[in-house]
Amino acid sequence: MSELTPAQRRALRASAHHLNPVVSIADNGLTPAVLAEIERSLQAHELIKIKVHGAERDQREELLKQVCAAVQAQPVQHIGTILVIWRLRREEDASAGAGKSEKSMVEKRASKAKSARAFSATARRAALAQTAATKRRQASRAPSRSAAGKPGANRGRG
Repeated sequence: MSELTPAQRRALRASAHHLNPVVSIADNGLTPAVLAEIERSLQAHELIKIKVHGAERDQREELLKQVCAAVQAQPVQHIGTILVIWRLRREEDASAGAGKSEKSMVEKRASKAKSARAFSATARRAALAQTAATKRRQASRAPSRSAAGKPGANRGRG
């Protein structure tokens, strides 16, 4: 994997600014379970933050190198106890996907997007209908003026 250019690194740092750490490394260090979670997070998000607990700066630098080497990712930033790494999402093999084809995964994503669009469209239509009903109610409650110009003449008061 090629090294990131300074411009790419700057853009990734900016993109990572609002992210929260998705993986924590504590006293047990870099265990296989932690590496597996980092792998899953990189596959899902490409750009992730890792929080390191209980390690000095030199240890965190070494940990960043180990993590990047283990998951073939690029280091983006090391600031305080936070490590930011990036890796391009890998294509899933048919054997690794446990029988799921790439096409079915794409179709599933499209259906989620479609249902989200349909939900938001339905919500907008419901909000517009509610607004229209509220306006009709307010219009029917408004006092009407008689020919003499007296407000409230048709209210039935004696």
